[in-house]
Amino acid sequence: MSNAPPGARLAIARPDDPASKAIVVVEPKATVPALPTPGAVGHYELRLTVEKDGAPAILLRQPLATTEPSATLAAPGRVGRGQGLPVRGIGPNGEQDRVVLVRPDAPADAEGPRFFPAENVEATLEAPDQPGRYELRYVLHAPLAEHRILARRPVTVE
Repeated sequence: MSNAPPGARLAIARPDDPASKAIVVVEPKATVPALPTPGAVGHYELRLTVEKDGAPAILLRQPLATTEPSATLAAPGRVGRGQGLPVRGIGPNGEQDRVVLVRPDAPADAEGPRFFPAENVEATLEAPDQPGRYELRYVLHAPLAEHRILARRPVTVE
């Protein structure tokens, strides 16, 4: 991005969207900027834009196709109340993706013991004090796919 004009932005949009509409917009602050890609399978367009007469103007465009995201989880199937549960979660590892331990009927955005695989794919979660059935989840948080559960693993707290 060293040759980008001042005020340039990178955007991801659907190919037939106008220049003023985008799913993701990032102002590159590094030579190799990182953009969060849409979490929904589809055909998109990566765009380099600049402001022109108060509106975005597309300077360059390149096709971008996303594939179905996937994740895997590894953890023991049983853990004692309040004990440490060693967990591994591998997936898209987006900045806001998380691995969380919740009840199986909890909504996708439920809170519980968690870690962020973008920081480290392994962690030890503290098991709840309440015994019962729980579910370890890899939750994707990406544009067009906030709180999408990619993987589940049952865990019994004894």
